[in-house]
Amino acid sequence: MAEPDGGPAPSTARPWSGGGREELAEATRRLIALTTTSMAPPDLLADVARRLAPLSEELEPFVPAAGPVPIARFAERSVTSGQAPGLAAAMPFDVIIGSCNPLAPPVTIEFDPPKAIGRAQFTAPYEGAPGCVHGAVLAGAFDMMLTAANVLADGAGPTVALTIRYLRPTVISDPALFEAWVTSKDDRRTHSRGHLIQNGVVTVEATGEFVHMERARVEAMHRRDAVRKGRGPQNA
Repeated sequence: MAEPDGGPAPSTARPWSGGGREELAEATRRLIALTTTSMAPPDLLADVARRLAPLSEELEPFVPAAGPVPIARFAERSVTSGQAPGLAAAMPFDVIIGSCNPLAPPVTIEFDPPKAIGRAQFTAPYEGAPGCVHGAVLAGAFDMMLTAANVLADGAGPTVALTIRYLRPTVISDPALFEAWVTSKDDRRTHSRGHLIQNGVVTVEATGEFVHMERARVEAMHRRDAVRKGRGPQNA
């Protein structure tokens, strides 16, 4: 159904349904890499930017309007401890592992009980110090890796604390191997550890604390926030 101005109506399907989105993400990922590495002359860069603008305008009408609760950009189903591939499938827009997010490297994850194993090859867009992966990028990757370990131990939940210890630089373009595992778990909290190995050497270590929280509690938080900002019904 078209909108009143004749434009297309945003799809009501789940945002990862249908084909084309992973292909768009991969093409955009390549463009991001070239934006940070290409030594093309300024006039060519400006011309490419002008040609890209209409493509963005084609997609913009399909962005759903904001509501009191953000649109779920993940699967409704839970991921069990035996479904490592399902973790990425359930979080297609995740900034670390999401195949539909062009900002994601992506890190690929597999389960090797009791560890979650992650593999990545960070490229120029993730650079901090010259030739090295940005520390903030590695922190984000560890947040996801420890979460994967928590899923494996049936103890996943939002992050309460994340501590990163950088032992030595992690080099851009060299294969990076993450390992993460749960150290303790009770009814309320899960504690996890992990490290990153590159060229046979541990470059980064991480520890995390996570709280067990049902998705309904997160949605209720957004509704309360919407009421406070005047965007939702008072009985939300």
